[in-house]
Amino acid sequence: MITAPTTSTNLYLSDLAPNSTQSEIRAMTVACSAVDGINLAQGVCDTDPPHPVVEAAIAAIRSGHNIYTRLDGIAPLRETIAQKFATFNGLSVDPDREVLVTSGATGALHAALLALLNPGDECLVLEPFYGYHVSTLRSQRVIPVIVPLDAPDWRLDLDRLRAAITPHTRAIILNSPSNPSGKVFTQSELEALAEFCIEHDLFVFTDEMYEYFLYDGARHISLATLPGMAERTVTISGFSKTFSVTGWRLGYLAADARWLPSIGYFHDLTYVCAPSPLQHGAAAGLLALPASFYEEMAVEYQAKRDAICAALTRAGLTPSIPTGAYYVLADATRIPGADAKQKARRLLSDTGIAAVAGSAFFGSNADGTNRGENLLRFCFAKKEEELEEACRRLDSYRS
Repeated sequence: MITAPTTSTNLYLSDLAPNSTQSEIRAMTVACSAVDGINLAQGVCDTDPPHPVVEAAIAAIRSGHNIYTRLDGIAPLRETIAQKFATFNGLSVDPDREVLVTSGATGALHAALLALLNPGDECLVLEPFYGYHVSTLRSQRVIPVIVPLDAPDWRLDLDRLRAAITPHTRAIILNSPSNPSGKVFTQSELEALAEFCIEHDLFVFTDEMYEYFLYDGARHISLATLPGMAERTVTISGFSKTFSVTGWRLGYLAADARWLPSIGYFHDLTYVCAPSPLQHGAAAGLLALPASFYEEMAVEYQAKRDAICAALTRAGLTPSIPTGAYYVLADATRIPGADAKQKARRLLSDTGIAAVAGSAFFGSNADGTNRGENLLRFCFAKKEEELEEACRRLDSYRS
C-alpha cells in the first residue's frame, strides 16, 4: 500500500537540504569582508601565481582554446601529470588510462565517490578533518565514520580504526599533509594503514593537495606507492595551492584503469571538463618550473609558519606546530566565548583577524560536545606584508 506524502504540496526540500549549511570557513570570510579584516580563515592562497602558468593560460585563450576538451583533460596536461607522479610521487600511471583532469580536487573526490561507493556505505574519516570531505560524503548519502586522532601530533591510532570497522565499511579518506592540522603521516603510519586497508579490503581516497608544503624535513609519501595499494587508492591533488590559483578550480587524480572510466563519467556528468585554457597554463607550469621552485616555496612557507606560530604563542594562543600544509590549529581557551564560533567572532571583533572555529573540523561526541570548541584554525598562505600585519595585531592582542 502506498502512503500519501504528509505534506500538502510536492514543493519541498530534499531530505539532505535542511541539514546543509554554508561552511564556517566561508561564513568567516563573509564576516571578515564586512569589517575589511585580515582573512586568515579561508585557504585562498593569495600569493602571485608563477609567470609561466599565467602567460600560457592567456596565450591559450588568445589561441582559441576556449571549447570543451576531452572529458579526461588535454593530452599535454595528462602527460605532464603522469611525469610529475613518476618523479615526485614515485607512482607510475598511464596518462591515457589512469589520469583524470578535474574541476578542482573537490570535483575529483565528488566523481570518485559517485563511481565507487553506494548510499549507505560507510567511509572512515580521520579527525580533525576537512569539512568538505565529510559534507561530500553526506551529500551522496555515504555515511562518514569519524575516527579521532589525538593532539598534538595527531598520530594514527589503529585500535580506533579497527573499532570503527563494520560490515558496511568500504573506504577511508586520508588527507596528508592535512587540513586543518598540518599533520604529515609518516612512513610507518602509512605502512600500517596500507596493511589495514588490504586486510579489510577498503578503497582509499587520498587528498594530497598540500604535498609540496613540507617543513622540518618532513617527507611526502603517496599511499598508492606502497605494496598492494595502487589498485585500491584514488590519488587526488591539484594546482590550486601549489600555483596559487584557487579560483581556477583545476585538479587531477590517478586511479586504476578499472575505475577511471566510471570516475570520468561522473565528472563529465557534473562538470563536463575542467576549464580548457587553464589546463594549458597548468601544463606549461609543470614543464617550465624547476624543482627549485617547489623547494623554495617550502622554505618560504616554513618561515611564514614560524612567524604566525611565534605570534600566536606570544598572544597566549598556543599553536600545534604543523609539519605540512599552511594551517595552524591554536588553543583559543583565553578568548571569551561559549564556543569556538563565538571565540572566532570575538577575535575578529577585537583584532580584525578572521580565523575558523575549530569545531568545523571535529564531529560531535555522543554527549553533544565537540573537541574543537577551544581551537581556532589560522591560514598563513598570505602575502608577506599582510601576514606581518596579522602578527602585529596578535602581539597587540597579547596585552
